Amino acid sequence: MLTVQHRFPAGTGYLAACTQGLPTHETVAAGRADLDRWAAGESSPAGYDEAVRRARASFARLAGVPVEAVAIGSQVSVLAALVAASVPDGTTVLCAEGDFASMVEPFHAQAHRGVVVRSAPLERLADAVDETVWLVAFSLVQSATGAIADADALLDACTRSGTRTFADLTQALGWLPVDASRFDATVTHAYKWLCAPRGSAFLTVGDALLDALVPVQAGWFAGDDPWTSCYGALAVPAPDARRFDVSPAWPVWPGTAAALALFDELDPVEVHAHATALGDAFAEGLGLGARGRAIVTWPDPEGAALAALTAGGLRASGRAGRARVAFHLWNTPDDVEAALSVLLAEARR
Repeated sequence: MLTVQHRFPAGTGYLAACTQGLPTHETVAAGRADLDRWAAGESSPAGYDEAVRRARASFARLAGVPVEAVAIGSQVSVLAALVAASVPDGTTVLCAEGDFASMVEPFHAQAHRGVVVRSAPLERLADAVDETVWLVAFSLVQSATGAIADADALLDACTRSGTRTFADLTQALGWLPVDASRFDATVTHAYKWLCAPRGSAFLTVGDALLDALVPVQAGWFAGDDPWTSCYGALAVPAPDARRFDVSPAWPVWPGTAAALALFDELDPVEVHAHATALGDAFAEGLGLGARGRAIVTWPDPEGAALAALTAGGLRASGRAGRARVAFHLWNTPDDVEAALSVLLAEARR
């Protein structure tokens, strides 16, 4: 069994990694040290470059891509908007029905250029791919339901039709082993399953899209040497995915580097086995059947299940009329037992 619970200041009864991850002791220490440096007048903008570099390298290893394929940003919507702005005029983008708004709305915002957004149920997304679809934009794991897209079927369909793929890995990477290089582009916000401060996100760009994406949000940090690119047009844009970098929100990056360093130590297969074993035990206890997921959701239109969990001292969440629990690094079978005890007692009332 995975035993890293001691790395986290909190965790018992916390079933909300899909809403917000928890920091490790190292992440807390990195954030506090940064605040102390700032308060003492000892921090400098260039001093954050090393944290960004370490975080980018750790993310590349976890995502299975070269570090040159990784750009940094702040939010999924910001990086998705960059991709959306690069979709050719008059083309069609396919999205999953009910997907997270940050992966859908940036493409709808391109309607003035004739971009058409079509939607299909996640389980039939591959069937909806044809030669008219320029890009499929979807979350690999759905936020509201925890459902996992059939990436193999979708990639096969896109290969046949010549369609590009853009996957949101925010609810996947950190518990579900993912090879991001299989997709033309991916985006991940690190504050959930990667346990980083909110405000650090990553874009991966494969060779097929590297020159197709327009760096519409480029600033000084997108230069090959950011510190000689502060004024005027970029004399030498970064030759790789760094050309899509969004200038870093400095205080979040020391903590992000510390958070991702933990994942450098872990075996993704072992993490997946830990999280899904807890998720399956919980799902079976509720009579839902094993699903092989870290996120378990079920209908809760009145919010009674969420209210019961909260009253029982457990942290869970509710989305789209469903109760939602998640199991991650800090969770143990005791959390499964506690949640089931609360919910079964509520059901007997």
